[in-house]
Amino acid sequence: MELVCLGVNHKTAPVEVRERFAVGTTRLGEASQELLKMADVPEGVVVSTCNRTEFYLAAECATDALKRLESSLAEKVHGHEEPFYRFEKKDAARHLCKVVSGLDSMLLGETEIFGQVKQAYHAAHAAGTTGATLNKLFQKVFSVGKKVRTQTSIQEGSTSIGNVAVELAEKIFGHLKNSEVMVLGAGEMSRLTAQALVSRGAKSIIVANRTHDRAIELAAEMKGRAVRFDDWLDVLKDVDVVISSTGAPHTIIHRKEIESLRRARKFRPLFLIDIAVPRDIEHEVGEIDEVYLYDIDALEQLADQAKARRIKQILECENIIELELLKLLK
Repeated sequence: MELVCLGVNHKTAPVEVRERFAVGTTRLGEASQELLKMADVPEGVVVSTCNRTEFYLAAECATDALKRLESSLAEKVHGHEEPFYRFEKKDAARHLCKVVSGLDSMLLGETEIFGQVKQAYHAAHAAGTTGATLNKLFQKVFSVGKKVRTQTSIQEGSTSIGNVAVELAEKIFGHLKNSEVMVLGAGEMSRLTAQALVSRGAKSIIVANRTHDRAIELAAEMKGRAVRFDDWLDVLKDVDVVISSTGAPHTIIHRKEIESLRRARKFRPLFLIDIAVPRDIEHEVGEIDEVYLYDIDALEQLADQAKARRIKQILECENIIELELLKLLK
């Protein structure tokens, strides 16, 4: 039997395409059964998260199975560029190892994906869609994922602006599960940073943008709420983290405004992430005792410092994966 993986993720397709392939957790077993019919194969597992949907197959001929599956899924791609990536045989096993190890995630080294893949496999197994080939593959892959996380430091240190912001927020608040996040401006960098915060458990997202329809759109994507741009200051007293990237030609957040809200906020910590150029937040705001202000230069410097450390960790992870793949294929 030959291994096959066909997938779509945050690197290959926007959210409006990914959501067409998304499968709810309660339907994973059923989706795996449908996969067997679409590809006409004896074994299959569907993995689906907010950033990816992947179809794993065991087939007599990988090339033929891929053709049948792509043909069945063609209607969902209509109107968009080809979003799929494909792996066969050893490459499919290697890709799954990287996914489970957090090497293919938007937030490098994230731990949630390990549990999500396990859940997908158990659902497929319960639905009767796995056999000797995929059972052996997934059990070995979970062992590899555990080894990568225990023998390396892949979860430590961030290499993107959004992820650096997340780690700083966790240092300030301890955890993010009760944190309110406000996004000023609805650009791509704001979206990625907010998404990183949500992936680490931020309680809710509030979006304010000069074009209110865009604020509504981003808030819906984040399962948050939109407010009028002129009303953002009224909401600030309940917020823990602010991501600001408005494109305004001058600062929009000033020390006097934050000072006026300190008592109403009960002097709680406030983390301000200014990723706008020119800057949105007056430098003097960072002088307030309980306020932590980082601009784009500070975040990029922290990200650069982490990159060298992270590259070494990625190489260690990949070495572990290659050694374990050799054992699997023997």
